[in-house]
Amino acid sequence: MSLLKSLFGAKESPITTNEEFWHWFTIHADEFHKQVKKGNTDKGFFSKLAPKLNELRDGYWFLAGMADDETAELILTADGIIKNIPFVEDLIASAPDIKGWKLTALKPALDIKDVSIRMDDLVFGEETLFFYSNDDPYHPDEIDITIVFPDYRESIKDTVTNGIYIFLDNFLGELNSVTQIDNVQIVPQAEEGKELVPISKLKDFVLWREKEFVEKYEGTRHDTANDNYGTLEGRFPDGMLMLAVLNSTLLQWDAKASHPWILCIDLKYEGTKNGMPDDVTYTLLNEFEDALMKDLKDSEGYLNIGRETAKGMRTIYFACREFRKPVKVVEELLTAYQAELNVAYEIYKDKYWQSLKRFQNHAK
Repeated sequence: MSLLKSLFGAKESPITTNEEFWHWFTIHADEFHKQVKKGNTDKGFFSKLAPKLNELRDGYWFLAGMADDETAELILTADGIIKNIPFVEDLIASAPDIKGWKLTALKPALDIKDVSIRMDDLVFGEETLFFYSNDDPYHPDEIDITIVFPDYRESIKDTVTNGIYIFLDNFLGELNSVTQIDNVQIVPQAEEGKELVPISKLKDFVLWREKEFVEKYEGTRHDTANDNYGTLEGRFPDGMLMLAVLNSTLLQWDAKASHPWILCIDLKYEGTKNGMPDDVTYTLLNEFEDALMKDLKDSEGYLNIGRETAKGMRTIYFACREFRKPVKVVEELLTAYQAELNVAYEIYKDKYWQSLKRFQNHAK
């Protein structure tokens, strides 16, 4: 019997915890190391690793190679998806020391000289990319940049976009790329009057702007105890009712950028004829929201902006100082309420809460 068959032939129990995953990995670490060193990652390593990571959680991606002659490196990546990042970080943080292995959470930042992305006949790197900053007096805290790629054409928009975002991931590092830059535009040439900056200077620019932002809002908190709340009620053309309860004080707050992450949670339910929940469901929805607020406190940087209920869906909105804890809290509640509620969520950066603009207009 071959070594691989003896290692992987027996049926193994599903992995449910980080500790179980690393126990499994450690058992096979030497064989995995040999396969990576041979360059046989697809069949000898990735095909074994992927199913085990999927047992643990959807959303783990990975890269592997030799960090030096003796050390194999496994990089776990969130593939740019914000709500996967905390779990990638936690999985790597829980890893034991494994001889011959370097374990890394998220793609690290590289020197500009080491970043040259080739897609089709296009090259994205130090010689072909430039940028400039877009300054908006109404949104001064946003890091909004335009990247200039002279070979850009509308017909190759998807290729250019993918190539540039891969470049940013590798040059800035995955975490900085997806959490620090607010907006990116791609053009073939600069606007009149804009001075092109070498892409090699982007890393320093982003770090400087982020440092300014953090210092400006350091310690900013909002106590919602005495806030005012408003109710919006309306009907859709089909007669279905819409009801929203919103913190009108928060929606007019002038320090929104201090809580730049918007958590949006959708709770689906079987509605009554007008789309509203029945009494039992209403109680359950409120219980879920109370559980959220128990862990996501305003004093710690998590603000409940309000909720909207219509057509068999309640959506709850929070503004957060950071994204890691909210993701973990919601994931725990997903498990706790999976038999009673259909829950989906997203978290995204929106420094000026522009995605909630329809509510802000009513809060004036």
